[in-house]
Amino acid sequence: MSGIAVNAPQTIQLLMGNEAIARGALEAGVGVAAAYPGTPSTDIIDSLADVAKDLNLYVEWSVNEKVALEVAAGASLGGVRALTAMKQLGLNVALDFLANVSLTGIKSGLVLVVCDDPGALSSTNEQDSRNIAKMFDLPLLEPATAQEAKDMTKWAFELSEQISNVCLVRSVTRISHARGNVVLGELREVSARASFDTTQKPYTTIMGGAPQYHRVLHENLTKIAQIFESSPFNGYAGPERPELLIITCGTGWLYSWEAIKMLSLQDSVGILKLGTTWPLPGELVKRHMMKAEKILVVEEVDAFLENNLKVLAVDSLPGRDRIFYGKHSGHINPFGEINTDIVIRALTNILNTKYIIRDEAYRQKATEILNRYVVFRETQFCPGCPHRGLFWALKDSLRLDGQEGVLTGDIGCYGSGVGSTGFKQLKTMHSMGSGIGVANGLGKLEQFGFKQPVLATCGDSTFFHAAIPALINGIHSKANFILLLLDNSGTAMTGFQPHPGIPMNAVGDPAPAVDIGDLCRGLGVPVEIVDPYDIEDTTQKLLNVLRHSGRPRVIISQRECSLMRARSEKPLYQMDVVAHQCQGETCGCNRFCTRVFRCPGLMWNTNTKKVEIDQAICVGCGVCVDICPQSAITRKEIR
Repeated sequence: MSGIAVNAPQTIQLLMGNEAIARGALEAGVGVAAAYPGTPSTDIIDSLADVAKDLNLYVEWSVNEKVALEVAAGASLGGVRALTAMKQLGLNVALDFLANVSLTGIKSGLVLVVCDDPGALSSTNEQDSRNIAKMFDLPLLEPATAQEAKDMTKWAFELSEQISNVCLVRSVTRISHARGNVVLGELREVSARASFDTTQKPYTTIMGGAPQYHRVLHENLTKIAQIFESSPFNGYAGPERPELLIITCGTGWLYSWEAIKMLSLQDSVGILKLGTTWPLPGELVKRHMMKAEKILVVEEVDAFLENNLKVLAVDSLPGRDRIFYGKHSGHINPFGEINTDIVIRALTNILNTKYIIRDEAYRQKATEILNRYVVFRETQFCPGCPHRGLFWALKDSLRLDGQEGVLTGDIGCYGSGVGSTGFKQLKTMHSMGSGIGVANGLGKLEQFGFKQPVLATCGDSTFFHAAIPALINGIHSKANFILLLLDNSGTAMTGFQPHPGIPMNAVGDPAPAVDIGDLCRGLGVPVEIVDPYDIEDTTQKLLNVLRHSGRPRVIISQRECSLMRARSEKPLYQMDVVAHQCQGETCGCNRFCTRVFRCPGLMWNTNTKKVEIDQAICVGCGVCVDICPQSAITRKEIR
């Protein structure tokens, strides 16, 4: 059984932050968990799905984040504690329902975990989701360690039931994906008595009026702030009268503590760590702000805590001059991740001290080693990725068509099509499903003289998540575009989680699959199926569809993700290079296969000046045979 389900109170487990969140939910007696996969939040539901059958949980991968929150709310209204988890971009999808359920309230504990991604390490933005808690007047907790991630999640369910509303827990990438020792608590049994009280008034603002419910939310904020005053997740360390007070939350706490120790400032700088960041525990914060005239606020990403502290200071500490340092002063970056070096620079600047993080000789040596031994690796498709073959065929077909076709898209593995690995074919990339939405707009510009073909890329999981409404819109409006549906049989970018097109659910049980092709045909759209490993046939079919315009058309590129296939099947082919036929740098396009096609399974040998197959990572898709102009690459079927 997974470590998160060990029934051994007071023992220590080494858990990833997301696993700790899942454990906290188990200790709270969660019964239902629903989400759509999105890094850095995915592991929370993955962890719960692993133990669902053993602990009598219901866990699902929902079609999108809005539906996931609705599923969790339904469970809560039925008397079962529920959790949903999502990344910051997913929270955007769920906002419509969150804005309404926050007004009507819930019954059993409902916790929404949002995992932000400072630095946009696996996202198209780095938005700060804490602003949503303030916008909707909901409580916000921010763990700083794996232990707090577990304890806060457990407590969030209790807080949710105290206020009869959703409670938000905000993690970030460095909390979600780091590991730490976690002291376990007792596992709580899931309630088996679910029911919905049909005699009480409906959960809606229509009859009672939204302003009345909004008033209750503000009354709740006062109640929550009072609860936060005694929260164990807030604490101060440092001198009674510090020269400088650091107020921080989340990842900022460890960075700040490490910076203070490295600078030996324990006797002059204090740290107030806040785990309850909205609403602020006003009395606690005021007591500590009165101790110092200089205050440095350390947080990721926006000046959320800083701005709220300034408002509190103006309202509650009149006549007392305080200097705030942080995002607005430029001491802490208002974008990207933070780290210990950033806090050190802020401290030395404010306190007018000197500290060399690393001397010049060390920096030069590190740079030399980096340049000599570390190989630059760009973001690209995996070896044998079916998307590479599709984008290659697309490049050729658009060139042969000669009408300057425009390719729109959205986030997913195929988003790499915006760079050299996708031959720079993708021209727009925004949120999930936005490629087809943008194509709707471009596909209605004929009356303004627009004559270029429009193609939109979309993955199979994204299709179910966000693209179906846009396709229906295009059908109804007669928009002129082609939907390229890249079906690789799973949510590949986040770890191959199933979706409604897969005959399996989150816990591995059989589930009815929705056929994408049949769904599109049912909408009256012509559908063409292509195999992206067959470059010639795919190119020809793309050309044929490009020559027919006037309404939406769908091309489904159908090949299982090569990484998923490699788990259960042998490679399709044994790949080799005929050395005497490889012309290397004198080839028609100067190392056509490694410079242009760029599959990681193809290596350039600088000694022999020939291309070789990296047998360690080649998956034997055979596509490179079709793109070699000298027929120097061979494939032999593996039986």
